[in-house]
This record gives sequence, structure tokens and C-alpha cells, in this order.
Amino acid sequence: MDISLVESFSLDHTQVQAPFVRLAGRYRGPKGDVISKFDLRFVQPNQGAIPTGAMHTLEHLLAISFREEMEGVIDVSPMGCRTGFYFLVFGEVDSHAVLDAFKNVLEKVIAAKEIPAATAVQCGNFQDHSLSGAIEYARKALDGLHVHE
Repeated sequence: MDISLVESFSLDHTQVQAPFVRLAGRYRGPKGDVISKFDLRFVQPNQGAIPTGAMHTLEHLLAISFREEMEGVIDVSPMGCRTGFYFLVFGEVDSHAVLDAFKNVLEKVIAAKEIPAATAVQCGNFQDHSLSGAIEYARKALDGLHVHE
């Protein structure tokens, strides 16, 4: 099995300092479209993890808020290790532009009064949410958030 095919497996997780934004790769599609993939890290790898309820709520809030802040958003997906999210956007987007948008998004999370799309019709696990947890992790991430080169 060739683990070098997966970019995140080649990242030395002991040498990064969360919270950060990191360009994880740029990909060109068969028709020339460029997709930029970013690592939005909330928690220091191997030293903690976001509880599932908070992670799930962050996913909902980030999905909407990033689309309000930036054009061309494809997806915001939670990492299985629960230390952050992958953020995919069309174009050759600069890490500092994502950092600025991410700061605005985190401020929106901190100000949130409800969880969007948290009904049985709209969500596959609507009972596993934590708005207070999402706000807590957004506050922590906002403090010290930087671009990891």
C-alpha cells in the first residue's frame, strides 16, 4: 500500500503548531479546473480531539459561513482524527485569504445562537450536536490562528 498517495500521511504531525491554515495541495482537473485544498487545524495533533457533537456542529456552521465569506467553496469536511477540517475551493486561492475568511467564520460561530440544518429531515445524526462545544473550539482556534507554510 503506497501511503505517499495521500498528502496528509506525508505531513509530520509532530512538527506543526495548531491552530493553523495550511495549503495541503492544488489539483488540476481534466478540464483545467484548479481546486485548492486546505487543512484547517483546530487542535494540536495527537494531543486532543474535538468531541463529536462539537465537531458535527462546527461542520454545519462552517459549511454555511465559509460560503458566505468566499466564492467557489466546494466542501468543508471533518478530519477523521477530529483535529480539524479539510476545506476545498475552486481556484488558486491564497492561504492568507483563507486565513482571513476563517477568522470571520470563527467569529460567526462564536456569535451563533442556533445550529443550522439540525433536524431529522436535514441531518443524518441530528441529535449529536453541541453548540456550546462548537463555540468553545472556535474561541480556542481564533486565539493564535496562523498560516502554516
